[in-house]
Amino acid sequence: MTFIRSRSEQKNQRHLFLLFSLFAFVLASSCTVKEPIRTEFVLGTVCSVQLFEKGTPEIHNTIFSRLRELELIFSANRDDSLLMKINKAAGSEAVQAPEEIHTVLTEALRISSLTDGAFDPTIGPLVKAWNIGTDYAAVPDESDRLEALKLIDYRKVSISGDAVTLEEPGMRLDLGGIAKGYAADEIVKLLKKYGIQRAIIDLGGNVYAYGKKAKNQKWTIGIRDPEESEGDPVLSIPVENQSVVTSGVYERNFLSNGILYHHILDKKTGFPADTGLISVTIVSENSMMADALSTSVFLLGAEKGLELLNGADNTEGILITKDRKVLITPGLKSLVRVLDERFQPE
Repeated sequence: MTFIRSRSEQKNQRHLFLLFSLFAFVLASSCTVKEPIRTEFVLGTVCSVQLFEKGTPEIHNTIFSRLRELELIFSANRDDSLLMKINKAAGSEAVQAPEEIHTVLTEALRISSLTDGAFDPTIGPLVKAWNIGTDYAAVPDESDRLEALKLIDYRKVSISGDAVTLEEPGMRLDLGGIAKGYAADEIVKLLKKYGIQRAIIDLGGNVYAYGKKAKNQKWTIGIRDPEESEGDPVLSIPVENQSVVTSGVYERNFLSNGILYHHILDKKTGFPADTGLISVTIVSENSMMADALSTSVFLLGAEKGLELLNGADNTEGILITKDRKVLITPGLKSLVRVLDERFQPE
């Protein structure tokens, strides 16, 4: 989740189309929906929150105000964000950081350790070199790519009290692989505070299905066709009070000389990850965890990724390979419904 402000209006409209397609799928077979829904472009993506029964414009205002606050903290592309302040101070001084940065960065560093650095919040220089998701996406020169790789090392991030230090000049944090999940968890806190019983949160594809769809009925969330940028769901799962986060090659990418380059970058090579996976979906009550693990498992590949998930409490996953094999963790296996016969669980 790199926060981007240079997306074209055409791309925003496509995101809106996809978003409403998702809501149509989630709410399929329900009665005519009159509950308030609000959609805004924030956190660098199209975010939508639908509240049921007790939702009001005032609650929506509070939710989106919180999302804008988080953007000012976590954006890697706004010069006025707190994260950019930390990046600009790399190699020179510590920066006092709010609780939000401390919470997210601490978890990001923990996941980095668990994955032997496959997931790395200091990936920022490489993300900047590629600019995927902006109007300036391009394959970087080899020299630029190699220079970026030298600056990536989560072990050179220090947290002392409420201060954050990047040890080397030029280092750059990018919390795009975890911060949207944190934002979804923050919205859930607000839903509980205001007594909302049912809601669907969609932060650019990071979905949180809060409560039940109806009495004794869970929400149905679709897993998109990873081979199509605007594909229909190929699998579905029932969820309740859980986040569903997918990382896939279709999310942000560009074509150059007939080659598709996606946004999930491998710090070992400096190129988009090629692990045999094209989509990873994580289901967890903790959206921040789901967000980080969806990227981590994609980077690790099927075998090591499944090992990682086996050690994660109350967390399940669906992995789709290049040859359309569907690998599902035990807790989800009996719940997955196949919507496209090309994608069959093993």
